[in-house]
Amino acid sequence: MALPSVESETPDRIVAAATRLFAARGYSATSVQAIADAVGLRKQSLLHWFPSKEHIRDAVLDSVLDHWRETVPRALAAATTGSRRFEGLIGEVITFFQADPDRARVLLRESLDRPEALGQRLMDRLGPWLPLVTDAIRAGQASGRVHPQLDPEAWLVELVLALVGSFAVDSVSHGLLAGDPVVLRERRTRELVRLARSSLFRTRPSPVSDGANHDPDQ
Repeated sequence: MALPSVESETPDRIVAAATRLFAARGYSATSVQAIADAVGLRKQSLLHWFPSKEHIRDAVLDSVLDHWRETVPRALAAATTGSRRFEGLIGEVITFFQADPDRARVLLRESLDRPEALGQRLMDRLGPWLPLVTDAIRAGQASGRVHPQLDPEAWLVELVLALVGSFAVDSVSHGLLAGDPVVLRERRTRELVRLARSSLFRTRPSPVSDGANHDPDQ
């Protein structure tokens, strides 16, 4: 099987470099020349792949958002219980942003700089799979596993914003919590998952214990 050529990988390299620069400096403060320099290309060579900086921004955002069009349905289909679906979905989000926190930083910057444009792009890209998740939540409510007062759409939005914000401002935690940055990230991630889980699932006393709470799907 033939290996991909360096030229065929150039658009991905441009998007990766632009993601880093947009995350660190913001879109307005990043020039096409800066992106070209980061990739090791002449400016005109970069413009061969992306005719303008706006096209680069579109490609950066699409690279982040299009990931979920495949992973969300797959995670839902692979799980047989509400608990495992929760673990699969939140695990996908955490793994994605842990691999490159600049993805979260780009989304946060866009939400501040162009909230309406990002909102529309989110709806265009992610709108089709949102009902898959909210319908699963409602099924959990009907079975008694999920809190009946929970608003599925609002809960999902708040969870996504919490995860994006947590990874986007990761360095802030270093001034608030002492310790190794990797360990701090692990601690904060565990706490985010715990908060999300406890806000979603109801707990019930174990019939063989003194009333300790247990996972409703166990």
